[in-house]
Amino acid sequence: MRNVFIIVILIGLVGCRNKVNKLDLPHLNGYWEIEKVTFPDGSKKEYTVNTSIDYIEVKEHEGFRKKVQPNFNGTYVTSNDAELFTIYENEGVFNLNYKTDLSEWHEKIISLSENKFIVISEENIKYHYRRFEPINLEQ
Repeated sequence: MRNVFIIVILIGLVGCRNKVNKLDLPHLNGYWEIEKVTFPDGSKKEYTVNTSIDYIEVKEHEGFRKKVQPNFNGTYVTSNDAELFTIYENEGVFNLNYKTDLSEWHEKIISLSENKFIVISEENIKYHYRRFEPINLEQ
């Protein structure tokens, strides 16, 4: 009886998993700040203040990520450097495939909503992002 209970609980947990679908991918568009990083050993690094944030733009299954620095007047300082990526689906999981002149890497999208997303790297490091909300002091 106890084994049946454990199996039912496990099925419930797997069924409640936050699965990303194709219709969620446009949520990636916009400004994002890192909230925390979770390392494979379970340790975490929290980010309370970010001097730079990520701007992500996706069209179809291609996009780019660019580092920008927000100003207090609501504008952003940026460079022309961008990390290009493609999005592909593998067994129901969406992956970001980055390729630059210097490197190539992959991240799995494990959670994606309008205001948060989480990716996991090939090194099993989880990056937790939240939607950036600018502070405008010139009102």
